[in-house]
Amino acid sequence: MTVHAQITPGLAVGDGCPPALIAGPCVLESHELSLAVAAECSRTCEALGLSYVFKASFDKANRTSVGASRGPSLERGLELLAAVRRDAGVPVLTDVHEPSQVDAVAEVVDVLQIPAFLCRQTDLLLAAAASGRAVNVKKGQFLAPWDMGYVVEKLEAGGAAEILLTERGSSFGYNALVVDFRSLPQLRGLGHPVVFDATHSVQAPGGAGSSSGGQREYVPHLARAAAAVGIDALFVEVHPEPDRAPSDGPNMVRLDSLRGLLEGVAIAGGWPSPAGTQGGPSR
Repeated sequence: MTVHAQITPGLAVGDGCPPALIAGPCVLESHELSLAVAAECSRTCEALGLSYVFKASFDKANRTSVGASRGPSLERGLELLAAVRRDAGVPVLTDVHEPSQVDAVAEVVDVLQIPAFLCRQTDLLLAAAASGRAVNVKKGQFLAPWDMGYVVEKLEAGGAAEILLTERGSSFGYNALVVDFRSLPQLRGLGHPVVFDATHSVQAPGGAGSSSGGQREYVPHLARAAAAVGIDALFVEVHPEPDRAPSDGPNMVRLDSLRGLLEGVAIAGGWPSPAGTQGGPSR
C-alpha cells in the first residue's frame, strides 16, 4: 500500500516524496514577521532538499488562561495567511476549532489542522473532510495511537483523501508529556503519512501556572529519534525570539538554529541530500 498525501499539485508527502517540514510561529503576529519566518524556512528547506509548509494559528483557542493572548482573529488571520501564501510562494497550514470556520479557512489555506484536544470532534472532522483540502490531525494527548483509526474513519467517511496524522506526545502525569516512538509506525499503519511534532512534544501543559512551559533544549533529540524511527514530515514551531513570542515560547525553536536542527535530523533519518545521495533508510 502506498502511503501518500497530495498537499498541492506540486507538493506531496509520503512514499516517494522528499521529507517535509511544517514550520512557523505558534500564532500569527505581524505580516513582516510571518513573511520573514516563511522566507527563511523556505530557503533552508530548499538548500536541504526538503518540502516546506508554513504553519501559524489565527486563534489559540486552548490557551491556559482566559487573559492570555489568542491571536489576530479569523478575519485578520486569514488576511495574513493569504499574504504569506502569495508573497512567500509557499503552502500554508492553520488550525480550525469549529465547523463554522472551515469554509472560510479552506478558501485561503492548503492544509486544515485539527488540534489534538479536538481530534475526536465528529462535526469538526466531517466539515474539514468535506472542504476538499488536505487535513492534518494531531493525535490527542489522551489517545493511544490505534485509537486514531476511528478518527481516520470519520475523515474518510466525510470524503477526505489527503490525510496527515501527527504525533505530539502523550500525557504523563501532571504538566508533562512523553513520546512513545512506537506510535510512529503504528500511526503510519493506518494508511496515511505521519508527522512528528517535535516542539509540542516538549511542552509542559500548564507547567508555568497561567501558561504552558516547555524544554526546547530537547527538541533536537526527539526530532532525531523520530527521524531514525521513520517519519514523512517534521513539525517545528520557530520564532526569531522565542522568549518574546506571545504563545508557546518555552518550547519553540530559534529561527537561526533551524538549519542546524534539520541537518542533524536528516543525518539521523538517512534523508536524501539535495544531490540525491542517500544516507541510509529512513524507515
